Amino acid sequence: MNNVTTHMTPMPGWSERNSGLHVPPVKSVMALAGVSRLVRDAFGDRILRQAKQAVMLDIEMIEHRECFIPQILVTEFLWEIERRAKDANLGLLAAPHLSMKSYGRWGAYVLAADSLGEALARAASSLSCHSTGDRMQMTIEGLVARISFITATRGRRGYLHVAIGTAAVVLSVLRAYLGAGFLPYRIELDVSRPPSGTPFEDTFLCPVVFDAPAVSVCIDVGLLTHAARASAPSSLITIEDVTRAQSDPLGVSSYLGVVVSHIRAQVEAGGLSIDSTARAMGTSVRTLQRSLRRDNGVDFRELANVVRLRRAEELLRGTSVSITQIAMDFGYSSPANFSRAFRKGCGLAPHEYRQKLLTK
Repeated sequence: MNNVTTHMTPMPGWSERNSGLHVPPVKSVMALAGVSRLVRDAFGDRILRQAKQAVMLDIEMIEHRECFIPQILVTEFLWEIERRAKDANLGLLAAPHLSMKSYGRWGAYVLAADSLGEALARAASSLSCHSTGDRMQMTIEGLVARISFITATRGRRGYLHVAIGTAAVVLSVLRAYLGAGFLPYRIELDVSRPPSGTPFEDTFLCPVVFDAPAVSVCIDVGLLTHAARASAPSSLITIEDVTRAQSDPLGVSSYLGVVVSHIRAQVEAGGLSIDSTARAMGTSVRTLQRSLRRDNGVDFRELANVVRLRRAEELLRGTSVSITQIAMDFGYSSPANFSRAFRKGCGLAPHEYRQKLLTK
């Protein structure tokens, strides 16, 4: 698989030394688009609320935004729902509703390909625009094409639902070119065989194999040349459009970059804490703070303030949202406290910053 390098410019004033820290794999939060609503409808609002509280992130608030969260949060969120609902069929319930069309600019780029084979090649070569730590490949065995995924969180609790969802999204790509009624030869899942495979085959309407080395969808190799069934209005989208939509000054290839990405996700979801960040990074608060100070010369509070101020600048520049509302959303006790923090970081009060933009 070819990797696309995107937005890896260091944030001014911060440099990351080679600390040997494990960089957690991340995934676009759009992979969970629609899941919260489905959970609410199937299991009730209480189960959804408890699952969101358990992972300390309101995923529903940001599920349609182009941002990344650590992959461990995806599996933990799904596992919390399964555990609290006492139902292991969440992935099967969600499968019919999952689609590459929900994956933002990246999904649009993949589906804008002229043929099925090209769409799959686009997905593989640009996968780093959707997730890190995952691999996608296609192998040809005689007359069978096997489209395979190996996911970074394989084997973790909650992964069953990720595996099912991955197969469902691959199917959605195939059906965009082969028709809504298309069925593959078989689906292979890299999860343990359940007591009964019938619910899986009832969902996918094809044979399902378990204990496989990867999540795979197997089809006739001759289908790869099929053209798109309808001209896509987004056919002019390029990989540069995708990377611009996900622009991040640090990227997610470094430990610091993943921390910043998760802070940004929390800010956009309306809550921010060092405890949530430490959990998402798979570490303790003490270790997180020590790593930030030792390897980057910055502490969590400073980092969080920079991310919040940058988001505030975006809102002041690009929306008419009131300063009071911004202060409230960012967790400040009063607009005055927000204004002081903004002036300290930007040199202007929020109303002065907005007024300056209007006079340009």
